Amino acid sequence: MTPETTSFGLSRIGQIAVTIDDLEEAVRFYRDVLGLKFLFQAPPGLAFFDCGGIRLMLTKPEGESGHHASIIYYKVDDIQGAFDTLSARGAKAEGPPHLIAKLPGHDLWMAFFRDPSNNLLGLMSEVRSKPDN
Repeated sequence: MTPETTSFGLSRIGQIAVTIDDLEEAVRFYRDVLGLKFLFQAPPGLAFFDCGGIRLMLTKPEGESGHHASIIYYKVDDIQGAFDTLSARGAKAEGPPHLIAKLPGHDLWMAFFRDPSNNLLGLMSEVRSKPDN
C-alpha cells in the first residue's frame, strides 16, 4: 500500500438507516414518542432525525424482498477521494458518488459499497453549496 492509502481510515459515523414499514407511523414514533429532533423528509419516503450529531434515516425496504437491515454511513470530507481509495483497496462499489439532496447551506452526496457478507455501507459528504450567480 502507498502512504496515501495507509493513512486513510473510516472513523466518523454520519448516519444510520433504519428500515421501517410505515413512514408516517415511524415519524410519529421517533419524533413524538422517542423525542428525537426531526430534521426533514425527502422523497421517496425518507425521514431524517438528529441523534446527538449522528443522523438517523428512516426508510422503507428496497426491492421486493422486504428485507429489514440497517446501514452505517461514514462521514467523509472528500467523498470522491474516499471512494477512490476504497475502490483501489478492493471494496465493491455500488456506483459512483452521487447527489442525494440540495439542502440549505450544503449538498448531500453519498456512495455505497458492499462488505464481504454483502452488507451495504455508505459514505456521506456534506458539501458546502455554492451561491447561485
